[in-house]
Amino acid sequence: MPCARLTARQAIAAVADAYTETTVPAARATPAAASTTPDGPLGWHGYDDARAHAHARTGEDESVVTALATIGGREAVVLSFEFRYLGGSLGERTGERLEAAYTHAREHGLPVVSLIATGGSRMQEGMRALTQLQRVARQSALNGAAGLPQIAVLRDPTTGGGWATLGAAADVILALPGAQIGFAGSRVRPPDADPFAYSAEGQLASGHIDAVVPPDRLRETLQRWLQLLCPPMHPPQEPGTRTVEPAPPPYALGASALPETGWDAVVRAREPGRPRAEAYLRAYFDDREEISGDRCGGVDPGLRCGFGHHEGRTVAFAAQCGTATRPAGFRTAARLVRLAGRLGIPVLTLIDTPGAANDAEAERAGAGAAIADAFAALATAEVPVTSLLIGEGGSGGALALAAPGRLWATPDSYFSVIAPELAAAILKREEAQVHDTADQLRIRPQDLLELGVIQGIVPPP
Repeated sequence: MPCARLTARQAIAAVADAYTETTVPAARATPAAASTTPDGPLGWHGYDDARAHAHARTGEDESVVTALATIGGREAVVLSFEFRYLGGSLGERTGERLEAAYTHAREHGLPVVSLIATGGSRMQEGMRALTQLQRVARQSALNGAAGLPQIAVLRDPTTGGGWATLGAAADVILALPGAQIGFAGSRVRPPDADPFAYSAEGQLASGHIDAVVPPDRLRETLQRWLQLLCPPMHPPQEPGTRTVEPAPPPYALGASALPETGWDAVVRAREPGRPRAEAYLRAYFDDREEISGDRCGGVDPGLRCGFGHHEGRTVAFAAQCGTATRPAGFRTAARLVRLAGRLGIPVLTLIDTPGAANDAEAERAGAGAAIADAFAALATAEVPVTSLLIGEGGSGGALALAAPGRLWATPDSYFSVIAPELAAAILKREEAQVHDTADQLRIRPQDLLELGVIQGIVPPP
């Protein structure tokens, strides 16, 4: 049976080592009017019969099952939707149950894993059902503020308020292949709507989810994410008292000798065979998982972000890959830094870019605002950020990912206020003077150290 069409309990069993309870205690929940008023709060004729039929079909008394489960040895609160129960729709009792589950997670310092399959809010309960989205959004925000990870798995379908609260608000969003995902369900979209935009693959391409995971890899993927995002420090320390040790900078993987001239530094940093981000990530981390997209409609393949294990602890990373960084890349990096701050995880940034993308498309996508957002995220980071310049450091597009006061450099790198060729052009110098201009800019690693821009030059392993 495809994982997207599993029952709520089958979906839990598919990802969990074991689950000890099928419902989370709801001691604080008050009886919803939908459970006591005939045909619900609207007196919708036939609603009681529809719920009775749904119960007979599924064995459930509501559209969501909450459980305490272990996934890869990590305990978590799991929320699993039963689509066969009135389309997995959210009503008052659903909101009541979800609120109790989030509260239990906060009280016990547990992550929340949502296995979502829903068509949205329940029409038979009208606005009483729709307001449950506010209830769920508040609970999700409270858990985020408490530093507790939230992971969503989008099954088929995930639409309406379930996508716009439980799904899209999660820290990490995974989806099953081919799942229908979107705020608008299939029956309320414009007739000429592109179906790809409402698919898991389309949402990934647009930067709204982190990965599409085949059913046979979902359990191990969730295990890795929980191991990365749930270090032993939970329940978290009080704000202002948490101590997080910074991540050490990686060793240099390229040339060990320092460049003789400024232009030598430029040539070496631009060398195609020089070690790039992938080589540094592979050498630094034992294992890692990546997030994708800026949640604003964009993806930058030239900037990789995620979390990995280094020497027994989790470190977040944002790594430029040698291309001009696009607005989506800066926004994704800012998202990563803020998420790491909430979870108490140190950050490593790898800097390697000729600069920020400056084409018309980048301007339309808000290049200035995106770069400003990255600067602000690093300037206000709640955890230590360590930065290593591994290649080109092109102006503000590189500086936006450089940690103030915690920047190192490799011997085959340079950092410049502007590319030497452009500096010479602005100064109306001849092409033959580009090399002299590079020297005047003082862009070599040893120059940067002398100027106090970097803390040091990292050695080879």
